[in-house]
Amino acid sequence: MSKTEAVTGGCQCGAVRYRIEGALGPSGFCHCRMCQKAFGSFGAPLVSVPHDQFHWTRGTPAVFHSSPIVQRGFCRDCGTPLFMLEEGHGVIEMAIGSLDDPSIAAPDHVVGIESKLAWADTLPTLPSHSTDDDRTPEDLAKLKSLQHPDHDTADWPPLR
Repeated sequence: MSKTEAVTGGCQCGAVRYRIEGALGPSGFCHCRMCQKAFGSFGAPLVSVPHDQFHWTRGTPAVFHSSPIVQRGFCRDCGTPLFMLEEGHGVIEMAIGSLDDPSIAAPDHVVGIESKLAWADTLPTLPSHSTDDDRTPEDLAKLKSLQHPDHDTADWPPLR
């Protein structure tokens, strides 16, 4: 991504959207217990963004204080985890999965390993397959996505 190229993202339902102007900072994966709870997962992939390069373009996230100095932001409508904001840190840590193109923010470090689940390292060794490997065409048709597309829209939800 070039420094002049904007990065956009948002929640699953489209109620909250954001824009990043400029280069992304370091990306990492956190295994700490607070990130596990905030993401409902075994950890959290996050990318650093300087405050002055970031702004909300639609809606306002809900915020939960997970510690006296850390805020966790999420969509109050669909629950998508969006950010971690540590007081005095100078950056907002955005959930990589909330980027419209999460492939641009591959993690380059891992933190919080004191809470890392013992099975986390076995994931790449597990048998894997695509969604349509074990679904009928009829089942796949029922899985039609209702989530916001991976780009900005003038209005959301669309008129039905």
